[in-house]
Amino acid sequence: MHVAIMQPYVYPYLGYFQLIHAADVFVFYDDVNFIKRGYINRNSILQNGQAVRFTIPCLKASQNKLINAVYIDAESKAISKFLVQLEHVYCQAPYYNIVMPLLHEVLGGDLKGTTISELAIASVKQVCRYLKLNVVFKASSVDFTSSRNLGASERLITITKALGGSTYVNAAGGKALYSKDRFLQDDIGLHFLESQAIRYTQFQDEFVPWLSIIDVMMFNSVQTIRQYLEAYKLT
Repeated sequence: MHVAIMQPYVYPYLGYFQLIHAADVFVFYDDVNFIKRGYINRNSILQNGQAVRFTIPCLKASQNKLINAVYIDAESKAISKFLVQLEHVYCQAPYYNIVMPLLHEVLGGDLKGTTISELAIASVKQVCRYLKLNVVFKASSVDFTSSRNLGASERLITITKALGGSTYVNAAGGKALYSKDRFLQDDIGLHFLESQAIRYTQFQDEFVPWLSIIDVMMFNSVQTIRQYLEAYKLT
């Protein structure tokens, strides 16, 4: 059984969903430190042929806080403005009428008292339902609290073993952090997911890669996106 573990991101890029696709169980790593200027609460969309950053505002966000302890600034108008921005820039996209209501379901409600972890997890799960991905979701803050004091590799190994997993799949960026030999000491195979280049039509502009999954959904059918989800290799 394949296990993947990753911090929750708000509408992350396609590679995040490839990682989910590669796993039987996906664990939201939500009780580790928040990363400022990372991708937990921000990503990019297409506007005027360029990548434009969006950010979900948070209250007193700090790298000294856990992700599941950082709350959204529900009083800010940034989220409602972001929805208007999405309506403006994607209104001519082929799947706008299908995708835009989904975004309103997650971003358009009452977010008072909502953590960035809860919003990010909701966005990821919603996309997975839309793409009909069959995966079991867990959260480290709920299911694996006893492993919190372990080192990075040890915690990933412990969670994988607790789930009965034989293989742990990590994003390619983890090559500098995790050793295959260390995982094999506990009979866990470690693989890194490397995404292949993907291109699709974005209006008439030059293609801008690796934007939020929002962009992918606006321009592609579910069937096509599911094909993109398989455009990776495990090393």
